[in-house]
Amino acid sequence: MKYYDDLRSFIDALDAMGDIMHVTREVDCDFEPSAITRRSYEIQSPAPLFHHITGVESGFRLFGAPASLSSRSDMPYARVAMSLGLAPESTGLEIVEALSAARHKPGIPPVRVESSAAPCQQNILRGEQATLDRFPIPFAHDKDGGRYANTWGTLIVKTPDGKWVNWSIARVMKVDGKRMVGLIVPSQHIGQIWAEWVKIGEPMPYALVQGPAPAISCVSGIPIPAHADEADYIGTLAGAPVEVVKAVSIDLDVPATAEIVIEGHVSITRDCQEGPYGEYGGYLGSGSSAQPTFHVETITYRDDPIWPMSITGRPTDESHTLWAMGLAADALTYLREAELPVKAAWIPEDSTVHWLLIVMPENWRELLPGMSSEELSQRIGEVLFKTSAMVFIPKVYVVDDDFDPTNLREVVWVLSTRVHPVGRRAVFEDQRVIRLPQCYEEEEYVAGKGAKVVFDTLQTTRHLHASFEQGYPQEVRQRILDNW
Repeated sequence: MKYYDDLRSFIDALDAMGDIMHVTREVDCDFEPSAITRRSYEIQSPAPLFHHITGVESGFRLFGAPASLSSRSDMPYARVAMSLGLAPESTGLEIVEALSAARHKPGIPPVRVESSAAPCQQNILRGEQATLDRFPIPFAHDKDGGRYANTWGTLIVKTPDGKWVNWSIARVMKVDGKRMVGLIVPSQHIGQIWAEWVKIGEPMPYALVQGPAPAISCVSGIPIPAHADEADYIGTLAGAPVEVVKAVSIDLDVPATAEIVIEGHVSITRDCQEGPYGEYGGYLGSGSSAQPTFHVETITYRDDPIWPMSITGRPTDESHTLWAMGLAADALTYLREAELPVKAAWIPEDSTVHWLLIVMPENWRELLPGMSSEELSQRIGEVLFKTSAMVFIPKVYVVDDDFDPTNLREVVWVLSTRVHPVGRRAVFEDQRVIRLPQCYEEEEYVAGKGAKVVFDTLQTTRHLHASFEQGYPQEVRQRILDNW
């Protein structure tokens, strides 16, 4: 296992295993990089690295699909695993376990280095020179409200008293060279911190970091408990503190090896229209909303910087790999803390973060004496739907452990044959609903409330599968394999 402390060493490692597609011809910055990246997701090709983009300074590059499925069929989750310092052949369930386990270990706080030792400050732009127009920011989709300056970068903010520092990913749209507008959801951590600045009537300092160490991008995009510092959690995953440097113009520390850092302040009112944007559910956006303005004041960057991007849409992109694994790890952590003997949690990529599978071991009835499967499903829903991350999950399936939950073919078979047409489900009415899940009616989005469900698919008696593995004597199977 190896931890990559900057984006470039990570790209080099992917390149060595044949998982980078070098696009050396000049590409138009409007749609071409995004369209190539989107196709790379859909055919599971190597991750595209764009070396020549029309209209920007020579040397500036774009990097697409940083944490999607690998083009290596023998290690499909290699990009996510390697980002987190895990072995490239790690399975999805192993990654979820690692993310959950790290939450119970002591955090390792970051360490500050001098500016001279921070590659992210090799070049410094101030005033009118600090303009987004210098950088290759494409349209993600042709129906979007603008060019999205943040799809895989880390936003760094902290409370006015400095006690809580938050690193997160949120979509941010370019308005012009000096302004962006970002989606600030009140219930999310960045929204809670922004509300504290609004209370005191002062604009919120922010740093938008493009291309930090891959683990920083990944952890920024998954749920961890409120008031926990992502930097400390990343240090735990890395086994060493994250190196940070003081930002040039604001009182924030930023990752020292980042490619690009944008510094400025966020308005205290929702004074600019953001969206629409094609989201992880797989549909192009159709609406916009008033959101705060991110004013651009200073930009620092490495020589020949690399701007990473995630182009969300139909499976499979970073929303369906990394983010889904983070949500599964969150669910797994809370259920085990509730003393439920859950074996695994998994969100199938092709469900676009609309299904969550909770896998129970064969002996769960012995571990929970007197509890029926209906009562277990009810309890699982009570635990999960109180957590903030589960606002994104409308459907939970409680399943046995006699199949591979990461194999979509097996998932479809199990759900098709074990979900009862009418009964065996726990319905939770009037749960919090936001617009990102695609399965609700307009009146439910307006009200902010809708139903969620836990399906009980647990078998009273385990049935053997009509399969090669379970349908024939072991000696017959071995003889066939030996002569295959």
